[in-house]
Amino acid sequence: MYTNLLIKNIRICCSGSFIDKDEIYVNETTGLFQSSLNDSESRKTIDMKNRIIAPAFIELQTNGCLGMHFTNFEDKGSYKANLERVSRYLVEKGVGGFYVTLPTVKADVFKKILPQLKPREYDDGAGLLGAHCEGPWLNPSKKGAHDASLMQIPSRTTIGQLYGDDDSVSAIKMVTLAPELDGSTKLIEELTKGHDIRVSLGHSAADFDTGLAALKAGATTMTHVFNAMNPLHHRSPGLAGLIASGESPYFSLIADGIHIHAATLAMAFHANPQKCILITDSVEMAGLADGLYPGHAQIPHQQRKQGNRVTIEGTDTLIGSCSSLDECIRNLMQWSGCSLAQAIQCGTENIARMMGLKDRGMIEPRRRADFVVLDDTGRVLETWIGGKAVYQKV
Repeated sequence: MYTNLLIKNIRICCSGSFIDKDEIYVNETTGLFQSSLNDSESRKTIDMKNRIIAPAFIELQTNGCLGMHFTNFEDKGSYKANLERVSRYLVEKGVGGFYVTLPTVKADVFKKILPQLKPREYDDGAGLLGAHCEGPWLNPSKKGAHDASLMQIPSRTTIGQLYGDDDSVSAIKMVTLAPELDGSTKLIEELTKGHDIRVSLGHSAADFDTGLAALKAGATTMTHVFNAMNPLHHRSPGLAGLIASGESPYFSLIADGIHIHAATLAMAFHANPQKCILITDSVEMAGLADGLYPGHAQIPHQQRKQGNRVTIEGTDTLIGSCSSLDECIRNLMQWSGCSLAQAIQCGTENIARMMGLKDRGMIEPRRRADFVVLDDTGRVLETWIGGKAVYQKV
């Protein structure tokens, strides 16, 4: 029985470039990459025939797919089963880890669901990395598809009141908030220093200087830049202007061609490729046929899916996307003129660095052997989790 894999004839995606390398090594027992193999160690050799090997993608912002919206909770058993079903679907798109996004909902919904979102690994699926709470400290004037009646002011509420006890809060890895709200500076400091939670700026009408102040307080990123924030103006750049500043935070973009124009996407990427992050902001209709679908705890209205576009029925209000992360990577490459390796970095290493992940996001010794095999166009051929092939394109 083999305990190690020797994978040869590969091009490795590393920090925005391709590296021709003879081979990499995986310990099947630990599921980790390792630096070498001893001559005495048993091994299985796999010839990848000069295909591309990249870190498995990391999904930072997804609200659901395959009919499951992450705010829909009936009981622990069915919720757990649906999470596992989602994890198995995501590996087909090259994803090795995902953060569940919970939008602005009632406090009792947060408190029921957050304990179910503690990080865990699945044998044949993408790992659950925790929760991203997109709200409820958002600006109603930039609500997007969120319920403005449920939005809160930081100075009038506490973390515990809205998210629950320490057990619930421990599942939260990122919070999106509007920095112009009263009490936001104190809240940012409490989230980042008290709970080691990343803070992202979004659904906000903040100006440039308010954004800078939030970064100094501890915020490190911005959520779906250009969406649900003031537009970039040459005399008043707003939050979007931060991407080209000397204090640039990380910033996420929905590269679906619906939420952001291709030219705007290219401009943002080229402003700071090392801080650019690709997200899908996918909703529960991802993976389903076009049509009319019911609402849920976030949106009490019917939802219309047409291709990758999802809107509140009878309006032009965008709810989210149905694009996959591999599709967003290919879109960035096509629209910005960047290389495939540079686009991949925006769905892997940049996210790992921003979130402080030391166990994944790069192909190097002692990290999880979560990786994808790609063709030259960026299409997923295989996905490996913990040194095991869990998806192979037929």
